Amino acid sequence: MTEKMDAIDVYDAQTARVGVIILGAGAGKRMKSGDVPKILVPLRGKPMISHILDTLRFVAVDQHPIIVVGFKADTVKEALGDGYTYVHQFESLGTGHAVMQAYEAARNLYDHIVVLYGDQPCITAGVVNELVATHLRERATMTLMTIAVPDFDGWRAGLYNFSRVIRDARGAIIRTVERKDATDAELEIKELNPAYFCFRADWLWDQLPKLENKNAQDEYYLTDLLEVATKSGEYVASFVGDASAALGANTQEELKLLEQIVAEN
Repeated sequence: MTEKMDAIDVYDAQTARVGVIILGAGAGKRMKSGDVPKILVPLRGKPMISHILDTLRFVAVDQHPIIVVGFKADTVKEALGDGYTYVHQFESLGTGHAVMQAYEAARNLYDHIVVLYGDQPCITAGVVNELVATHLRERATMTLMTIAVPDFDGWRAGLYNFSRVIRDARGAIIRTVERKDATDAELEIKELNPAYFCFRADWLWDQLPKLENKNAQDEYYLTDLLEVATKSGEYVASFVGDASAALGANTQEELKLLEQIVAEN
C-alpha cells in the first residue's frame, strides 16, 4: 500500500481528492425541538447544517458532501435538496459507527476524508482549509484541530462536554478522552478536541471496523482512532484553532448563544 500511495502521491494538493462527511443523524432530544431534526433547527433564519454547507463553498474540498442522516431522514433530505449524498445511520451507536455508514458512498471517490458535524455551525472556511492544508502538507495519516480555553465560563460553558487532549511528556498528542470517561484530573485539562478531523481515507476505512465500544456510552467513538494511530506509529498532525469555531448547540440556551455569536460575525 505504501509503495502504491507514494507512486500516486495522494498528498499532492493539486490532485488530492478530499471529501467531506457531515454527521447529522441525531434527534436532538435535549434541544426539545419536537419533530424537527437537530440539524434543521433554525439558526439566524436557516437550518444549522445550512451554515456549514454554505461554508464549504469556500473550501478546497469536493462540493458534494456526504450527509449521514437518521432521525426524520426524509425530512432532512426534503429540506436540503438533491445536491448531496445521503447515507443512513439506523442505530445511534456513536460517531465512529456513523462515519462507517458512508463507506460504500465514499470509498472509491476520495483519498482523504474530512469529518464535520451538522450541529456545529460556527466552523469557518479558514478552519477547514487549514485542516486540509495541514494534513496534506505534513503528509499525515490523520489531522485534528484542538482548541485551548482558559476556563468554561460564559460562552465557553458548552465546551466542557468536549473530550480532553492527552499529551505525552514531549508534548505530542497521544489520545483524547471523552468527558464521561475522564478522571477528575483529566477534566481539569483545558485543551479540548472538537473532533474536526481529516483522515487518509484508506487508513480510515481499514480502522473503523476495529473500533470497540468499551466506554461509558457503549458507543464507537471516532475519537478513539487517535490513540489507534499513535500506538501504531502513524503520523498525527494537529493545530490549535479558534475555540469559537467549535461551538455547537445541544440546548435552547446554547442555541440562543449561537444566535448572538453568528449575529456578531
